[in-house]
Amino acid sequence: MPTRKEMASCDGFERIVSMIAGKWKLWILRILIFSGTKRFNELRRELKGITQTMLTSQLRALEADGLITREVFAEVPPRVEYSATPKALALEKFFAEMHKWAVSNVTEDTKVTTKKKAKG
Repeated sequence: MPTRKEMASCDGFERIVSMIAGKWKLWILRILIFSGTKRFNELRRELKGITQTMLTSQLRALEADGLITREVFAEVPPRVEYSATPKALALEKFFAEMHKWAVSNVTEDTKVTTKKKAKG
């Protein structure tokens, strides 16, 4: 395990954050890692509130970063499926740790936005 000093000065951290940050990327990865291969509209149905344009953009970025694959089948009508790559599947432990942290630290009373100022 890296030392605290090594963790604090990780040169790749900025790159990692750019690969998985954003409103939708972690949600997309979570679905593909834990639920398996999905078609575009299946993802769109599971991601409440995402637009078609945003989903397309996020999928392209994840594909460019090597976290998902896009497979086009020569069928009529065309079929396209998205899957997590081994690189993305390696994030399973990251998601498990996030889950453990949430169970220990997030309650129904936990605020999910910082827009409102706390009273006190």
